[in-house]
Amino acid sequence: MRGTAAQDSYGIAGSTNVTGDQVKKLDVLSNDMVINMLKSSFTTCMIVSEENKDVLIVEEDKQGKYIVCMDPLDGSSNIDCLVSIGTIFAIYRKVSPGAPSEKDALQPGRNLVAAGYALYGSATMLVLALECGVNCFMLDPAIGEFILVNRDVKIKKKGNIYSLNEGYAAYFDPAVTEYLKQKKFPQDGSSPYGSRYIGSMVADVHRTLVYGGIFLYPANSKSPKGKLRLLYECNPMAFIMEKAGGMATTGKEAILDIVPESIHQRVPIVLGSPDDVQEYINLFKKHSAK
Repeated sequence: MRGTAAQDSYGIAGSTNVTGDQVKKLDVLSNDMVINMLKSSFTTCMIVSEENKDVLIVEEDKQGKYIVCMDPLDGSSNIDCLVSIGTIFAIYRKVSPGAPSEKDALQPGRNLVAAGYALYGSATMLVLALECGVNCFMLDPAIGEFILVNRDVKIKKKGNIYSLNEGYAAYFDPAVTEYLKQKKFPQDGSSPYGSRYIGSMVADVHRTLVYGGIFLYPANSKSPKGKLRLLYECNPMAFIMEKAGGMATTGKEAILDIVPESIHQRVPIVLGSPDDVQEYINLFKKHSAK
């Protein structure tokens, strides 16, 4: 696999003295770069991007059979402080006859053909999930190629780290508050969980995949429908987690079972090690029954 696009993105992300205006330009530039690459591949018929209000229909003479949903530069608000950022993508197959339309993108995550993310951090890594499993590829800048470094990645059954923005604690639902209390003050004599939160979804989810544990971005009283977008943030990350043996849920249902109603739909999400996520689901159900 060629490393050109990832190298270009990494070079952009690694520039110094980036101002707020430049961050906006980086978002636009990375969006344009990925769109141009997808169009020139002749494999896509439609692109859904976090940066575009409407779906982008590929020119008819360049159309293929796939639909790509993407966040071209996740975590871009952290560029000034050199936090790891990334690109998230989800790939569907167009299943309806005729010309592509927005309805073709509104498929549940169970229909995904592939999903993944590129992480631009201390190294550039591509994590790719297919039906057969999850593989990790590291960019070797000396040869401009991605090298397979981790095959058939599996998440730990249970971890010891939780990842959550506790700045919203005043707005948390009771289930989230109780879950955090159990992690900080366990009653069974076990050690408390460690807290790790970066604020870049790609980086937080990648750490969760590698070390195990749980990542939470639940709904709260300020964002009752959740904040992360289903098509190009939650679905691809949920697909990766499930293929790695983990779980991803809203608390009520599996993320991949949600039938999207709009391309920028937001949902709550909790994902990670299966035992940790199941514990959260049990608490969520207990509070919902009250």
